[in-house]
Amino acid sequence: MGRWDNIIGRVDVSEPASISAGIAARYATAVFELAKEARGLKALEGDVDALSAALDASADLRNVLSSPVISRDDQAGAMARIAAKMKLSAVLTNTLGLMATNRRLFVLPQLLTALRDMIAEEKGEVTAEVVSAAALTKAQADNLAKTLTSRVGKTVKLNATIDESLIGGLIVKVGSKMIDTSIRSKLASLQNAMKEVG
Repeated sequence: MGRWDNIIGRVDVSEPASISAGIAARYATAVFELAKEARGLKALEGDVDALSAALDASADLRNVLSSPVISRDDQAGAMARIAAKMKLSAVLTNTLGLMATNRRLFVLPQLLTALRDMIAEEKGEVTAEVVSAAALTKAQADNLAKTLTSRVGKTVKLNATIDESLIGGLIVKVGSKMIDTSIRSKLASLQNAMKEVG
């Protein structure tokens, strides 16, 4: 445990929720560095994807992370069982146990996001958030990723979601840049222009 304390440091339990991202970043840095040192980044990437999917799919799991009435021991036991069932790497399994002991499991979603960003940066990748009115075909997704890769200069992975209210077109976010070609946005612009004329 001494090594974990040195890497992560100590955080006062009374700190406000607004620093959740900071807490998550500390754990993420420790997990990332230990996995990198052990040449286990590929396994860690799989763990992050699997755990993210489990969080998205299970309200019970999200409740275990955030409920103040579940004891540390029960949280740790639940996370140990989940980690064993999912066959998570030792680094992430140990981190989940430490987070349960320190009452820090509530930052797990932010931890997974931070780890995903660190892994992508290590691989020279960037994630583009893509929202479309209908699911993209494989050809459309491949073409979009290729176009974005040529513009960004890094390999682009797409995180695609659907929002039928867009009517058509896309919203693409890469880092701080956003391209909105949705019909909904064009209609809103047209509506605003008509208000100015009238």
